[in-house]
Amino acid sequence: MLESIKALDRAAILAVNRANSPALDTIMVFASNRLVWFPVYAVLIGWLIYHYRRRALLLLPLVIAAVALADSITSRLFKPFFGRPRPCHDAALFAQLHLPDGCGGQFGFLSSHAANSMALAVFLAVVLPTGRFKAIRIALFSWAVLLSYSRMYLGAHYLTDVLGGAAIGALLGWGAALLYQQLAPRWWPAQP
Repeated sequence: MLESIKALDRAAILAVNRANSPALDTIMVFASNRLVWFPVYAVLIGWLIYHYRRRALLLLPLVIAAVALADSITSRLFKPFFGRPRPCHDAALFAQLHLPDGCGGQFGFLSSHAANSMALAVFLAVVLPTGRFKAIRIALFSWAVLLSYSRMYLGAHYLTDVLGGAAIGALLGWGAALLYQQLAPRWWPAQP
């Protein structure tokens, strides 16, 4: 079974990575660049503070904790423990890959990009009032999918790296959102 998963991973990375073009290279490198996220996240934080006011004192630390834990668990626990080389560090694949952004660190299991973006998307999907802010939910999940896809496109992660990272991020985002839903009404009875 493990060999079947490895074969699927290699087939998926090659299919995604070979569907490249100069325009897609630019988009995928841009999407994967962590410096690009900072202005977007700054605007999102400002909007959350405006919308949630005092509740932001609880909401922001929880969402930041979910994202930080997703990043730490994937990069400091899983990657060194499993020691699985990124596709671009796999001698059998390296010559077949298109690498418009270089290769990055040595290990790839699990994808921190996928974990971080999914933690944020799931947290806000659960916390934002039902029936409102549908565009924000769609944008956050679209961003998480684009970011995850970009990691495969750039040859940095296998499909299982991305899916595993997204699962860890989703669990952490969901857990932090449930904690927010439990604590917020006790501290601030009125809804925002």
